Amino acid sequence: MEEECGHVLVIGAANLDVKGRPEREMIRGSSAPGIIRSSLGGVARNIAENLARLDVETVLLTAVGDDQIGERLLGQAAGVGIDITEAYIAEGRRSGAYMALLAPDGTLDVALDDMSIMEMITPDYLEERRDLFRDACLVVIDANLSPEAIAKVVELCDIYDVALAADPTSTTLAARLRPHLQDLYMTSPDVQEAKALCDVEFDPNDRDAAMEAAAKLVSLGVDIAVITMGEFGAVYANGDTMGHVPAIKTDIVDPTGAGDAITAAIIFGLLEDIPLDECVRLGVTAASLTLRTRETVRSDLSLDLLYNELAT
Repeated sequence: MEEECGHVLVIGAANLDVKGRPEREMIRGSSAPGIIRSSLGGVARNIAENLARLDVETVLLTAVGDDQIGERLLGQAAGVGIDITEAYIAEGRRSGAYMALLAPDGTLDVALDDMSIMEMITPDYLEERRDLFRDACLVVIDANLSPEAIAKVVELCDIYDVALAADPTSTTLAARLRPHLQDLYMTSPDVQEAKALCDVEFDPNDRDAAMEAAAKLVSLGVDIAVITMGEFGAVYANGDTMGHVPAIKTDIVDPTGAGDAITAAIIFGLLEDIPLDECVRLGVTAASLTLRTRETVRSDLSLDLLYNELAT
């Protein structure tokens, strides 16, 4: 990105993550010994924290309840340098929560989210904070936003000529971005989310087919499309090139937050005018580092750490 950069404006979910990993295969209808941990999460909050830890000036617009979880979410965000002064604190509402059950190998089995608090991020709320769009060099959203809120974000980005990046968040929520693909500077879906975005079927292990899907997203109007493929790395495309970056082989402690780390590291690279292939290598490296920790965002993340372990 060539323009002089102000802050990155990140809009979307901040919530409590509760994750359980059994020691052996689960039997339905019964409990099993395992490890249960909680951490602070939410796609937008995770992206914002990763950016802040990479020394990017970051403003977070989110909604939390007036409860202990909301206090923790905003307090921790402020503590790592995220500007949360315009976050919405909803009186009498509960903060968002995400509950994941992992498989014994650390991969995701099933998950449940409670994100009704995001109803508070309305078009009017965004309109009242339009100066944050005017002064931003990039806006990043997650698809927890309502369709009406997403449309308002697109409108404000267009008014102020600000690039917009979007994380599809889940296969179900990805559909909210489909009407706006031509408005996106960058998106970083996983395989299932990519299928939902561009309405194509392909084998999740087929690198060439994934690259074709990334190219289709570009043909639909996205400037930069990155499709994450787990153990197979990530593929990317823009109007000039496409390619693949293999994953870094690593033990999976917890997959939560790895996709958000990819998105944040790629955004960091784009802000620094780093070539796209290296941006994606930074993203894959950030994901690998996050997979190795129980934290949703790696607390010692830094640019030096990324380059020390940079994917090849």
